[in-house]
Order: sequence, then C-alpha cells, then structure tokens
Amino acid sequence: MAKQQRQNEKHEPLNHIPLADLKEQKQQKRNTYRVDETLEEPFSFKHLLRAWTYIRKYSAKMILALILSALGAMAALCAPKITKEALDVVIPNKDTPMLHRLIIMLVVAYGISILFYTIRSHIMERTSQDIVYDIRKDLFAHLQELPFQYYDDRPHGKILIRVVNYVNSVCDMLSNGLINAVLEIINLVFIIAFMFTTDVKLSLVVITGVPVLAVFMFWVKTKQRRAWRMVSNKNSNLNAYLQENIVGAKITQIFAREEENSEIFEKLSDDCRTTWMGALRYTNLVWPGIDSISVFVRGAIFVVGLLLFAQGQETLGAIVAVSSYAARFWQPIMNLGNIFNNFINNMAYLERIFETIDEPVGVKDKDNATEMPDIKGEVEFQNVSFSYEEGKEVLHNVSFKVAPGQSIALVGPTGAGKSTIVSLISRFYDLDSGRILIDGQDISDVTLHSLRSQMGIMLQDSFIFSGTVEDNIRYGKLDATSEEIRKASAAVCADAFITKMPNGYATEVKERGSTLSQGQKQLISFARTLLSDPALLVLDEATSSIDVQTEKALQKGLDAMLQGRTSFIIAHRLSTIKNCDKIMYIDHGGITEAGSHEELMAKKGDYYHLYISQMDDVAG
Repeated sequence: MAKQQRQNEKHEPLNHIPLADLKEQKQQKRNTYRVDETLEEPFSFKHLLRAWTYIRKYSAKMILALILSALGAMAALCAPKITKEALDVVIPNKDTPMLHRLIIMLVVAYGISILFYTIRSHIMERTSQDIVYDIRKDLFAHLQELPFQYYDDRPHGKILIRVVNYVNSVCDMLSNGLINAVLEIINLVFIIAFMFTTDVKLSLVVITGVPVLAVFMFWVKTKQRRAWRMVSNKNSNLNAYLQENIVGAKITQIFAREEENSEIFEKLSDDCRTTWMGALRYTNLVWPGIDSISVFVRGAIFVVGLLLFAQGQETLGAIVAVSSYAARFWQPIMNLGNIFNNFINNMAYLERIFETIDEPVGVKDKDNATEMPDIKGEVEFQNVSFSYEEGKEVLHNVSFKVAPGQSIALVGPTGAGKSTIVSLISRFYDLDSGRILIDGQDISDVTLHSLRSQMGIMLQDSFIFSGTVEDNIRYGKLDATSEEIRKASAAVCADAFITKMPNGYATEVKERGSTLSQGQKQLISFARTLLSDPALLVLDEATSSIDVQTEKALQKGLDAMLQGRTSFIIAHRLSTIKNCDKIMYIDHGGITEAGSHEELMAKKGDYYHLYISQMDDVAG
C-alpha cells in the first residue's frame, strides 16, 4: 500500500518524459537486480558467537557425536601400528598365529571405526535439522513483524532465498562443519602422537610441510571470502528477478516484454556464472595445493627413510607406518581445508541471515503497552503529520473526530493520502507527530495485536491464500463453524458462486487465487472480513473489481456489515458512498472539505466538481 502511495505521488505522464530519460530508465530497470551490497565489511566473529545461541541447545548431542568420532578415529589409527608390528616382527619371525590375531585386530579396529562414524552421522543429521528449524522459525517470526516499508523496498525473491537456501547451507556448517572441524583437529593431534611414537626423525620430515601450507592458506583466505560473498549477492539478485517475473508473467505477455526480460535474465545469469567460476578458481586451489604438499612430503619420507634404512638406522616397517601416518596427517588438513572453504562460503549467508533478523521492526509494542479494551468506535486524529520519506509530508497537521458507529468516506485525487489515513489508524506506520485516539486511548500505547484483532481491513488487492475457499474465509476467525462461514458468505453475495464451484466451500484455490476472478476474490475477502466481526471497519477500494450489478446486490450486505460499526471507506465510485454519515475530501496533505453528500454538493467545492465530472463520465 505504501509503495503504491509513493508511486502515485511521483507519477508523471509518459509524454512528458524525454526520449533520453526513457532510455536511462530502461537501463536503470535492467540494473535494478544487479546492485550488489557492500562487500568490503571485515569478517566479524560476532556472527559465530551469535550462532552459538542456536548451537548450545544441542551441545550434549554434539559432544556425544564428537566422542564417538574421536573413539572411531583412535580405532582407525591403530591400523598402521598393527601393520608395523606385522612387517617388522611377526612376518620376519614367521609367527602365523600372531599374524592371524593381528588381522583380526585390524578388522575389529576398522569395524569399530565404521560403527562409531555411522552412529555419529545419524546424530548430526538430526541436530543439523533441529538447528535449521530454530533459525528458520526465528527468521520467519521476525519477518511477520517487519513493517510494510521493508517489503516495499526489497524484491521478495531476495527475502525468500535467505529463509530457504541460506538457512540450509548455514545450518550444515554450524552442526557438521563445527563438529568435523573439532574432530579433524583431534585426529591431527592423535596422528602426530602416534607418528612421533613410531619414529621421530621421519615425523620431523612430515612437519616441514606445515609452514608452506600456512602461507598458502593465508593467501587463499582473503580471495575466497570476497569471491563467495559476491556469489551470494548475484544469486540473490537472480532469485529476486526470477520470482518477480513468475508472479508478473501475465503482464509480461500482455506488454510483449518477453525478449527484453530474457535479456535482463541472461545478464543476471551471466553474472552468477562469472562470479561462481571466479570463486571456484580459488576454492579449487585448496585441495590440489594441499595434495601437492602431501605428495612432496611423502616423497621426502621415502627418500630420507631409504637413506637411513641403507645405513641401518631405520626399519622398513617404520618407513611404511610413518608414510601411512603422513597420508593420514594430510587427510585431516585437507578436510579442514574443505571445511574452511565451506565456512568462508557460508559466512556470507550467515551475515545475511542475521542482517535480516536485525532489521528494526519499526512499529512495535512499547515496553509498557497495555491491552486495547473492547472498541466502541470513537476515532480522533489530533494534529497528525506523517511522511513515508523524510522531507516529503503526505499528511500535515490533520485533525478530525468520528463518533462511534459513523461511516466515513475518504475521497480525493490519487496519492492524496486516503490510504495513509486508514493505515495510520491500523498503526501500520508510526506518526511523525500528533496522536490518534480510539475511544480516548492513544493507539501507540496499546499492543498491536489487541488493536488489529478488533479491526477489519479490506484492501483493493484481495489476497487469497492457497488452500480451500473455506480456509480462506476462516483465516480471520479460526474457530468459526461452517454455518457461520456460509452465513457470512451469503451476506456479501459470495455464497451463490461458491456453491457452484466443483467442491463448493471445499474447492482448492491456487496461489494468490489464480483460478478466481478479481471480483470473486474480493467477495471472498468481504466474507472473511465480515466473519471476523470487527468493531472498526476499513474498506480501501474494496468494491473496485466488482461489477455494478453485483455491487448493487452487495450493497445490502454492506449496509448490514456497517451497521453499528465505525467504518472508513475509500472509493473512487462516489455513488457507493453517498449514504455515508460524513464524507471527507483529502488533498494537499489534509482535509479540504467534510460533510454529508448533500452538504458538500451544496458547497459546490472540490467534492461537487469531482462528483459532477464522474456523473458526466457515466452518462457519456
């Protein structure tokens, strides 16, 4: 609503825009989804510390998984020791019974390792999904509270990718990634211990490769982080554009925009491909880099070992065992490199998730907010001023008072502030100055839930959720019976077409009500609003998509709906609001005229001229 309000205020006739400006606007549209967020922010460990709040809940399971992994690793590390014993002692002595025992020990060691790793994997899969659930729950709950402004200013696809894709990736890092990192470090310590107890000289040869690795990893780190943050942004841009075009597919075909939209999509896809391949270059350096260092070190072990073997200072079993430990030594390092890659990739996602959770709610309950008493219907504006953007006031010093049960019509030119007034009554935005009172109670001092739960708001864009027709009508009153639903539908003339649908009220409707006409969607929304039995009613162009014949039949239901309720009605068809108790003409940031239809017609002011011109159009 706010977005439309601002767009209306900025609207200019197309023929007033120079050709050069049109070309510039076209290019700006093409670049809208190519704008990247700042990439130069330094990495902050506060994100990891904050992530710990989600991890610690499952710390006991993770510790158990870590212990099982460590025991499995120790069992596997016994294998080279057993091999050394077989090569240096048992086989030279031709001790067949002992060799059989060593083989059994080897099988048992590997069996224990596999069993413990399997149990550990099951535990961590469950833990990972639990963390996904917790983060996604908090993220969705926060999104429910964010103001209209947040959704007006961002493509919905960018929001969606954070809730779905980013959370999945991050949670695997927070669970398996951290456990694996700790495990690989423990493995490394065990390997070093087993290796040095086997042979100190050859173990020192292995350690010489560590400084080379440290320099290499430090160089890759900075390159990777920036590259993968760029990938994150480009994927977000592509997802946003794709989501918008799926929703607007009909408009695309109506205006024959397929070719131009395809060009924009190709450019965004190319951005994703280019940045992905650029990031992949750095990622693909890690494994072969570590592997090359590993091969070099193992070659050095055999060279040094064979020289010492020739001098009688080394045994063949020691060379084979240390070589085996060396291969194992580099394996956790390579695994840590992969974990590091995954960590770098997902830190960009983690930052985006927390960035969304940290988005200020804007309109929220005060610490000492009280429950709104049962609304009787008196509404008062006291010197209210409001602007969507700083320095561009939509309402200035507006004051009026409405008695309980009165019906108030808001009329005036597009963008004058009619929808803004009803949005402020619902407290979708906070005021710049002034106060709004309902039954003498400042609405900024009460909880949002207690206020909005007593209001019924019908917008021009009637949103229909996927599900049955009955589910959609029951949305505002979950405990409503089928009889109550049908009664509300009949009152607004919706029952007639609903009962003709294939399964009546149980008929499934698609996303956004795509299988329904705009008029049918509005009638279902009317039934939904009436069923909730609001004390204060807002109708914002609620009958705009209903044909004149249906509107006349609906008027009886509306009269019953308005009876005993304070109501605010915004309508461009002035014939529908002639019987309202008071009509307020909104323009130039305030109320220029107010009174009944007869009073305003007698004044022959703004309302009179608007009404006459509309009647002339109808007659013509």
